[in-house]
Amino acid sequence: MCVLEGPDLINAALDVAHEFEAIYVDERAESASIVDTLQRGERRGVRIFRLGEGVIAKIADAQSPQPILASVRMVRHELSSLVAQGLVLVLHDVRDPGNVGTIIRSADAAGVSCVVLTGQSVDPFNPKTLRATAGSIFHVPVVVATLEETIDHFRTQGATIFATLINGEESFRHVDLNHPSVVLIGNEAAGLDEHAVAMCDASITIPMTGRSESLNAGVAASLVCFEALYQRQDATEHRVPRSLEEL
Repeated sequence: MCVLEGPDLINAALDVAHEFEAIYVDERAESASIVDTLQRGERRGVRIFRLGEGVIAKIADAQSPQPILASVRMVRHELSSLVAQGLVLVLHDVRDPGNVGTIIRSADAAGVSCVVLTGQSVDPFNPKTLRATAGSIFHVPVVVATLEETIDHFRTQGATIFATLINGEESFRHVDLNHPSVVLIGNEAAGLDEHAVAMCDASITIPMTGRSESLNAGVAASLVCFEALYQRQDATEHRVPRSLEEL
C-alpha cells in the first residue's frame, strides 16, 4: 500500500478505478474539491473515515498537509511486460523524489511509453515522489529493475540505448527518437558512471550556451521527452501518404 495526500492525487486514482483501502479526511474539511472527492469515493464504495482535529497533520508526510489522504494499493508493472516502443526513460541512481516525480509527470505529458528506475533511485511510491507526479504515476507504467536486465530487455527488442552526458557525442536533437529508444538519465550530482555508459550504444548531450555546467535531472529528462514528442509529430505531419484517399 502507499499513501496519497490531497484531492488531486486521490482523484487521479479514482479516475483509473484504482484499488483503495480507505480515504481519511479531517472532520472540519468543507471545501468543494474535498466534498467532490468524498462523493466520488462513496460512489465507488470506498471506506471513508472522518478524523479529529490535528490527526492528519501528525500522520501526513507534507509539512503543511491537505486535510485529506488515502491509502491505495501500489501499481506494480513488470519489466517483462514493457515493449520497446517510442521513448523509454531509465533513471539510474536518481535519488531526489522531486526530480523523479517531475520526470514521471513530463513522461506522461509527452507520451513516453514507460519509466524504469534502476540502481539507488528513490522509491517511486515515496510520498514526495507521488506528490510531484501530480497523478501521472497512474498513467505511465513505472518499473523498478536492475540496469543490466533493463538494457538487455530493450536491446533484444531492437531499441537503441543512449547515455545522457554533459559532453556527449551528439546533440539530443540530432538523433532519431522515433526509432525505439532508451535514454538513461543519471544521478543529480555525479551523472552516469563509466559502467552504465559502457553498456549504452551511444551518448547524447543537451547543448548549452550559458555558464551553467549542467542541467537539473528533471529538466534534462523533460527536454528529451518533448524532443521525442516533437519528432513524432513532425514524422506524422510530413509522412508519405499510403493511399490515394489520404492525399
